[in-house]
Amino acid sequence: MRGLSLFIGIFLSLFATAQSNAYQIKVEIEGYEQEELYLGYHYGEKQYIQDTVKRNSDGLYIFTGNEPLEGGIYLVVMAPDNKYFQVLVTENDQHFSIKTNANDPAKGIHIDGSDDNKLFYDYLAFLEQQKPEADKLAKEIEAAEDDKQKEKLSAKRNKIDQKVSEYQDRIIKDHSTTLTAAIIKANLPLDMPEFEGDETTLQRKKWRYTQEHYFDNIDLTNPDLLRTPFLFQRVDYFVHKLQVQHPDTISKAIDKVLKLMEPSEETFKYYLIHFLNHYAKSNIVGMDAVYVHLVNDYYSKGRAPWTDEEQLEKIIENAKALEPLLIGKIAPDIKLEHKDGMPVSLHEIESPITILYFWRYDCGHCKKSTPDIKSFYEEYKDKGVKLVSVCAKFTDEISGCWEYIEENGIQDWMHLVDTYHRSRYMKVYNIKSTPQIFVLDEDKKILSKRIGAEQLEEVIDRIIEMREQENIEDGSGK
Repeated sequence: MRGLSLFIGIFLSLFATAQSNAYQIKVEIEGYEQEELYLGYHYGEKQYIQDTVKRNSDGLYIFTGNEPLEGGIYLVVMAPDNKYFQVLVTENDQHFSIKTNANDPAKGIHIDGSDDNKLFYDYLAFLEQQKPEADKLAKEIEAAEDDKQKEKLSAKRNKIDQKVSEYQDRIIKDHSTTLTAAIIKANLPLDMPEFEGDETTLQRKKWRYTQEHYFDNIDLTNPDLLRTPFLFQRVDYFVHKLQVQHPDTISKAIDKVLKLMEPSEETFKYYLIHFLNHYAKSNIVGMDAVYVHLVNDYYSKGRAPWTDEEQLEKIIENAKALEPLLIGKIAPDIKLEHKDGMPVSLHEIESPITILYFWRYDCGHCKKSTPDIKSFYEEYKDKGVKLVSVCAKFTDEISGCWEYIEENGIQDWMHLVDTYHRSRYMKVYNIKSTPQIFVLDEDKKILSKRIGAEQLEEVIDRIIEMREQENIEDGSGK
């Protein structure tokens, strides 16, 4: 029994050691004399430090932890100048050792215990071997003046490219489950079909094909890709460069990305939060519609379960406040009054274009806007533009509105107030600061909003130009 007890004790001890070292990366760097070494990782668009270790008595730096590392491309970072080299970490590659040198760590690297890293660095070494000849041929092609010579040099360059392509294809085929294969495949160019048509038609067809097939080579269900230096840039390009920058189009593009990512919970979570925050802070007119879409289609439907109840409630309430004010919506009607107390509702005011301007006389930004608004209105009041100015003061402070109006010679605007705030327009129009400007059409549909007074001229000119073009196209000539 003593022998059995001893065996069980050894077994449990080994098990405990294995549990406490869910990952272990040993690093030996020739010529590196600093006491500390850092392990970092890519995450979305940024890099973070995962661990910091000191050199042990054997001259080794050993990163260990009792929880496995999430998969991805990690950075071994050297002090004091942050020189680094990359290593791959996957579910099956958590225990390995690295030997390299401080002068050129990526080139002189040797990794034991990780097939994926060996494959990765063999691939990088292969590319490095091809690079000098490829660069030399590129320069010769550029300098060549004879077409035949150029053709001959290009054929040599194409052979190198073909050799690289074949090497990449072999890795993708023979090592399909590795992170190395996923990285190589994700960075391959699209295999573009041959299209017919004039130059404009060809460009449009290629653009549409790229939109449709952009993620053909990128496995967005692979959680390891979240911690790579390229995924964020690729997703950002798809949404913000490859699409028409209209809120409806962007919303559809984000939906496509998130649908592809959904099987990878962490990737889905990261990008949903990223896009929500991005459009919550966007200063581009109309892009709050993307925020509202994300809240309505994801957060309100329980698809962001990581959000605590209080925060979720704030997000949903914010979207509800923004939704009635989205561009294209009919502006909420509000009951206001003239200086003499005569009531008027916003929707009763007839004008092809209405500028709804909320302001305060003690607001510094409003005081700066007043001269711009005044000069704008002088030029555009005879072009079908009506300025409805709402002084955002109440009860006994309203007298200051009329004093300011007289002092600044702006009596010819339509000035309105709501003495007792019965219309609750501050909440209805989500006014958290002044000045606020809304541009409305004849039906009080919101055409633009939350723009600066100095932008009014450009915005109204564009609206007038578009209307004139529409009249020409429909033959009315009005």
